[in-house]
Amino acid sequence: MTPGRTTNVTVGPPAGESRVWTASRVITLVATVIEVLLLIRFVLKLLSANADQALVSLIYGVTDPLVAPFRGIFAQPAGTPVVEIATLLAIVFFVLLAALIVAIVRATTGRRGDPAP
Repeated sequence: MTPGRTTNVTVGPPAGESRVWTASRVITLVATVIEVLLLIRFVLKLLSANADQALVSLIYGVTDPLVAPFRGIFAQPAGTPVVEIATLLAIVFFVLLAALIVAIVRATTGRRGDPAP
């Protein structure tokens, strides 16, 4: 390098920050997939979709274990449920859970002595 001449060098994030970013993105992706499936279930239930149809049955089958812990928290009115409250509770729960996990990952893997962003 010649004296008096400057060059711009782009340096990527340190390896630790890259792993944190990747972990955060993976957690967010998984949570988003779960939330979208639950939203689809909510809309299908709201519109009284035919549960015997293959795609609807698949969505109900995949999301049923995610919704099951929230059934019975609030009483459903008699008759055909128009709004499935358990699904809404599951959506809120998984949004908050994903945010908590990402915050924990970022907090526990952050470098010490760095100023907070």
